[in-house]
Amino acid sequence: MLVFAAMLLLGILLGFVGAGGAGVMITMLSVGFDIPMQVALGTSLAAMAFTSLSGSISHFREGNVNRRLGLLLGAFGAAGAFCGAHISSGLASATLKPLTGVVLMLSAFLIYLRVFHPANPLFSFRFTSTRGVKFWLLTGMVGVFNGLVSGACGVGATPFIQMTLLIIFNVPLYQTVGTTMLVILPIAAFGSLGFLAAGHLDLVLFLQVLAGQVIGAYVGAKFTRMAPQLLLKGCMVALPGLGGLILLLAR
Repeated sequence: MLVFAAMLLLGILLGFVGAGGAGVMITMLSVGFDIPMQVALGTSLAAMAFTSLSGSISHFREGNVNRRLGLLLGAFGAAGAFCGAHISSGLASATLKPLTGVVLMLSAFLIYLRVFHPANPLFSFRFTSTRGVKFWLLTGMVGVFNGLVSGACGVGATPFIQMTLLIIFNVPLYQTVGTTMLVILPIAAFGSLGFLAAGHLDLVLFLQVLAGQVIGAYVGAKFTRMAPQLLLKGCMVALPGLGGLILLLAR
C-alpha cells in the first residue's frame, strides 16, 4: 500500500505538471523502496505502455497524430527497446543507476532548451522529405536509438522523441505531442516484454504503480490550468533533472 500511495501522489504531481514520470517513478522505486533497478525499469515501461495507449487513442481522435511517421518510428523503436531491455538485464545495478541518471539529466536539459530557448540554433535544422532511402535510413537510425535508450534505461525517451519529430522531421507542435504517444506505445510494450522475458517484471508491483499513476494523473490534471506557465515549465525541467540527480548520487 505504501507503493500505491507514493505512486498516487506522484501521479497527482505529474498529472498537474503534464510531464512524463518514468524517470521519477524509477528513482522512487529503486531509491525510495529499494526495489532492484531492473525490476523498477521493467515496471516503469509496462505502466507506460498502458498510459501511452490511452493517450494515443485520445490524440488520434483529435487528429493530433502523424500516423505513418509515428508507426515507423515506433516499429524501429520497438526493436531497439527489446534489445535495450536485454542489455539492461545484463548490467549491474551500480551501472544502471548512474546510466539512467545521466539520461534523465540529458532529458531535462533538452526540455529546458525546448521550453525556455525555442529560438536556439539547435532547432533550425529541418528534414522535410518523407520518401526515399535517406528518409528510411534516418527513420530507422533515430527510431532504434530512441528505443535503445528507452529499453536500456526504462524511460519513455519522450524528450528525445519530441526532438526527433520537431527538429528532424519538422512535425507541427500539436502533432508532435500525439505522435510521441504513438511512438512510445510499441517502445514501452516491447521494452517491458524484454524485461518480462528476463524475469524482471513484478505483476503485483506493476498493478500498484499503474493504479496509482492513472488515478493520480486524472486528479492532478484537474488543477493544471490554475498554475502559472512559468511554474509548469519549471516543473517539466525539474522533475527529470531531480530524478537523474538522485540516481547519480545514490549508492
